[in-house]
Amino acid sequence: MNTAGTIDRPVTHDPKKQAPMKPSTNELAGATPEDFTTSGAIDSCQNRTREMQLIPEALARAHMHERLQEAERERRAVRLVTARRMQRRAERASLRARRALAMAVMQ
Repeated sequence: MNTAGTIDRPVTHDPKKQAPMKPSTNELAGATPEDFTTSGAIDSCQNRTREMQLIPEALARAHMHERLQEAERERRAVRLVTARRMQRRAERASLRARRALAMAVMQ
């Protein structure tokens, strides 16, 4: 089934690759108004398509940035908890050493 595309289902979605529109028999040749240009429409369509294609990439980049920040916050929190635990351990060791020194001096 090798049929040509229709308006609803074009063969390609790229306007530059589509066949140019032929004027109908009841239109005068060259009667296109000056304010109606297809190149501007094609350019805006292409820009819009390019922007639409970049939206998921921008969303993924923002999501990854947020995830990286979240991971960095998590690492900082883990380092803080570890530092506090080590500080308490050092304080207990210092107290034990002071007690042992006092016991040695008292002997």
